[in-house]
Amino acid sequence: MTATQSRPKALRDLLAENRLLPMPCCYDALSAKLIEQAGFDLTFMSGFAASASRIGQPDLGLMSYGEVQDQVCNISDAIDIPLIADGDTGYGNAMNVKRTVSGLAKAGAAAVMIEDQLAPKRCGHTPGKDVVSREEAFDRIRAAVDAKADMDVLILARTDARHTLGLAEAIDRAAKFHELGADILFVEAPKSEAEMRQICEKLPGPKMANLVEGGETPILPQSVLQDIGYRIAAYPLTLMAAAMRAMVEVLEKMKEDRDVQGQLMDFAALRDRIGFNAYYEESARYETSRR
Repeated sequence: MTATQSRPKALRDLLAENRLLPMPCCYDALSAKLIEQAGFDLTFMSGFAASASRIGQPDLGLMSYGEVQDQVCNISDAIDIPLIADGDTGYGNAMNVKRTVSGLAKAGAAAVMIEDQLAPKRCGHTPGKDVVSREEAFDRIRAAVDAKADMDVLILARTDARHTLGLAEAIDRAAKFHELGADILFVEAPKSEAEMRQICEKLPGPKMANLVEGGETPILPQSVLQDIGYRIAAYPLTLMAAAMRAMVEVLEKMKEDRDVQGQLMDFAALRDRIGFNAYYEESARYETSRR
């Protein structure tokens, strides 16, 4: 797959397969490249991780639409696998939602997530979040689906209603999202395996589980998630948490003037994964004039 416009089709094909799709989430072009190199079929640009990486701030609605679109563009240019983009609340009213979905699709996203949180949004596993009314939530998804008339893109519809209004309301909202045309459903922060099973039993179409280490949802084996009925298992913070821990540990050793070589990727492997070797191989095709 080389053309950006083929990525929504690739994502649809993946969703049509009868298996769970584990999805490590990226936050920049390099982390996305590593996910693809590891053999995963798709990735998601985590708003939590991207906000931390790009502006060094928490995921509390501080990163603007323009910054998100630019980050999606950079990531999309670096990989060929389908990318799902975090469109948050759509950055305004229903017309903003349409623009957000269209803009992120143009930037290379195969799917865009739109949620029903009250702006400014919060990370789904942190305090202080609330949701908009049913009517406003449904209008957001209507607008997101209407954007598909102009751009080939899938809609991942998220509800955070479990936190303040209960699981039944969250399931009802997600069912309506499906009725309105959402392609993938995401009920955020169920608190037990029983709740996760209830979500998958009662809702149609592909469902996504969000697995935040240390969060409210239990981290279950992928085989169990598939048995429950999920189609995508998202790991939004795993890579960023691993990278941050590694960097902090190395920095502490450097501060103490201790050896860190054993914790580093080999320089040759590092260059290869970033793309130096591929660059040199391709650029050699254009060196005939220098001979």
